Amino acid sequence: MNIGVMGPEGSYSERAAKLWARKNGLRGSEFHYFADIEDAFLAAVGGKTDVSVVPVENSIEGSVGVTLDLLLESEAVIIGEIVVKIEHCLLSKGEPEKIRVILSHPQGLAQCRHFLKKHFPEAELRSTGSTSHAARLAGEFEEMAAIASPEAAERYGLKILLSNVQDRKENHTRFIVVRGGEKVLSGKIKGKADSGEKLNTVLGRNAEHKLGSETESGTENSSSSAFKTSLIVYLEKDRPGALYELLGFFAKRGINLTKIESRPSKKELGDYYFYIDFEGNTGDAIIKDALEDIKSKAGTKSSTLKVLGSYPAFRNSE
Repeated sequence: MNIGVMGPEGSYSERAAKLWARKNGLRGSEFHYFADIEDAFLAAVGGKTDVSVVPVENSIEGSVGVTLDLLLESEAVIIGEIVVKIEHCLLSKGEPEKIRVILSHPQGLAQCRHFLKKHFPEAELRSTGSTSHAARLAGEFEEMAAIASPEAAERYGLKILLSNVQDRKENHTRFIVVRGGEKVLSGKIKGKADSGEKLNTVLGRNAEHKLGSETESGTENSSSSAFKTSLIVYLEKDRPGALYELLGFFAKRGINLTKIESRPSKKELGDYYFYIDFEGNTGDAIIKDALEDIKSKAGTKSSTLKVLGSYPAFRNSE
């Protein structure tokens, strides 16, 4: 199986992809490294990889905007998710007193904002395509340092000057697994859940795995909460109570929303798409019923409903 990730080697995306592959028994997978999130995402959409693993939200900095935009704009289906604990380290060839430049992905710098301001107020901060790219660059000069993973330190021969330098102890990033798929717009809902059965087809008949709830122990959960569904809805901004009505479709059926977020439509100020995650599978009767209600309200030519897929939900065993 070919899995696309943001590279180079030693990135958190690589860690997430390896963990997801291991939990799903995808032995012998090949990892392909891309310069940024967009390239990795579009590799799966264009068939250059079977799937790609990309970050979608962080517990400190929130959602990853480029991923949300790509989910709307491209023909992609979400088939899985994995949550990775982020352990940022300050890496360098030199000593702390020699550091003049600190490199990292914009999310990495943002997640360590207070640490950097307190301990390196004079250092120049530079953004890179990924944390592992920052580590590779930091290996060139002793006055450079990188905020990256312990794996990146080992991969690029850097010293770990300080560990866990993120501003919050609990720092986790949720990654989604995407593959190419048909675009679902204007209330056209795909019929079946994109679950393990469908993934087996994508991976080929010889894929020796069984896709279940992605817990640390890898155990399965047959309840509806073992699956999550993601969708995007566009509501006409000039219709009062539209969002309230939309949320009511879930509330009256007891469907648990795990996330709802607005994202600018880029058409005009104050115009938004809504990204919604909820427990359940599009194959469940209660979910089908809710989606039909949403379709009836968001199915006009000026509104959009896009179902991104149903997939095994991550469960933390701790």
